[in-house]
Amino acid sequence: MKNANTSYHQNFCIGKHILVKILKCKLGDGETSKSSIFVFGDSTVDVGTNNFIPECRGKANFRYYGIDYPGSVPTGRFSNGYNSADSIAKLFGFKKSPQSFFYLLNQTSSFKHNIRCGVNFASGGSGIIDTTGFQLFTKVVPMREQIQQFSTVCGNLTEILGTEAAADMLSKSLFLISVGGNDLFEYQLNMSKNDPNLPEAQELLRILSSTYQIHLRSLYDLGARKFGIVSIAPIGCCPLERALGTGECNKEMNDLAQAFFNATEILLLNLTSQVQDMKYSLGNLYEIAYEVLHNPRSVGFKEAQTACCGNGSYNAESPCNRDAKLCPNRREYVFWDAIHPTERAAKLAARALFGGGAKYATPVNFSQLIGD
Repeated sequence: MKNANTSYHQNFCIGKHILVKILKCKLGDGETSKSSIFVFGDSTVDVGTNNFIPECRGKANFRYYGIDYPGSVPTGRFSNGYNSADSIAKLFGFKKSPQSFFYLLNQTSSFKHNIRCGVNFASGGSGIIDTTGFQLFTKVVPMREQIQQFSTVCGNLTEILGTEAAADMLSKSLFLISVGGNDLFEYQLNMSKNDPNLPEAQELLRILSSTYQIHLRSLYDLGARKFGIVSIAPIGCCPLERALGTGECNKEMNDLAQAFFNATEILLLNLTSQVQDMKYSLGNLYEIAYEVLHNPRSVGFKEAQTACCGNGSYNAESPCNRDAKLCPNRREYVFWDAIHPTERAAKLAARALFGGGAKYATPVNFSQLIGD
């Protein structure tokens, strides 16, 4: 354990000290972006997409969300402050994640200007499978639709920059993807309902893997070349799973998360053997989070089981809202609400993804992916 912890600290330090502004995007007079960041996925990287979906019941646009964001504003991020997309974007020189597609779309006069610095398409509650999230939240934007939105952005970039310049920009940009957890949560929910049509776990993983590969190939065909993929954390140890069970981590859910990482690693190897110039970094968020959860004090946390914001057992049985019990020191907590990490936990994970060794990101880390 001592060696593992030493490695963990070293990797976070590496991420902190090799900070370089590789992708920094400034668009002044006559200046265009040479590269950007495009974000896809779920609530781990959503910066407000669901705010623009009236019928969506999975939103974070109310207190106490955003309590530590500048101005204590609830932005739609499922966090007390900045989230994983922001933390990773900052390491690449951005001030924060790009704005959501819907937000930019509403800024009609500046839409074509702003998309040159990137777009965030992520939608809380969404998944790899088209139907994921609809059962609980009525309406979300699944990965397939997020990619369709990106196709619209591609068309605009080509119109602005020209075909060759747009292709060059996209080939140098980071495509950050964090998705899959909701697919597993929904599978667990349907298991509890004894759904007779539910596939076996291995079949679920096959479906997720094959569908994920289709999504990644679609992005590649639209011009993406550098993929920063974040795997699923040990979701069986989140406060919600502890509250639903015996108080211990849910081994079945953790096993599924690990199996998903292994399947994703295989699909990426297969995909890169089929296409030219595709490069990726597969972040092992399971390993990163597992080490924090099992030795939180090594990185300055005091609470790794109970959520900071909520009510009931493990503070995970009711929503994080104005009526919730709020912890006084968010920096001491790994979990913000029943599922999501605090801003500080997300920041530490981002550093490991950005500058860590092969234990945390393979075959290269995120900074090497772009620096290459």
